[in-house]
Amino acid sequence: MTFTPDARPRCSWVHHNDPIEIAYHDTEWGVPLHCDRKHFEFIILDGFQAGLSWITILRKRENFRAAFDGFDPQVVAGYDEAKHQELLGNAGIVRNRLKIAAATLNAQAFLKVQETFGSFDRYIWQFVDGEPVQNAWPTLADAPTRTAASDAMSKDLKQRGFKFVGTTICYAYMQAAGMVNDHTTDCFRHRELA
Repeated sequence: MTFTPDARPRCSWVHHNDPIEIAYHDTEWGVPLHCDRKHFEFIILDGFQAGLSWITILRKRENFRAAFDGFDPQVVAGYDEAKHQELLGNAGIVRNRLKIAAATLNAQAFLKVQETFGSFDRYIWQFVDGEPVQNAWPTLADAPTRTAASDAMSKDLKQRGFKFVGTTICYAYMQAAGMVNDHTTDCFRHRELA
């Protein structure tokens, strides 16, 4: 079956012949997220994306899902050195020792946040006062790579023991989780999510 993209205007970062990227853009990116399991998935994937292109991670997403037990923080929090070695041997994911170890530390920190706040969702949305920030960028170049909110999020996550949560990663997370609407104004999703 041949993939035929539709002609709707999209953000310029979307490769219009890539069904994975189009589906992600059209159905997930920028949609307000309120599911703790999905929050944890994005934390894991955004951490692995550091220094790489997002499409690399998207193409390996199903492999990550299988390798990291469906992104179950309870399970990932219990990973030991033997599991880390197994993951380092998995060619279907990004094999980086520090990022794999960070996934376990982040799962442990994630569970502590859930315990403290009742849910990770309740905790993370405080950085935008519980409502998506509605931006109106004419082009991708106009969108920032960090904000005061992502700076605050990064600082707080680090204090809670999270790794690979610099302010730029946090801002990418905010975009993915719909905490900010950074679809460009010419993109059909901008209006739909406003």
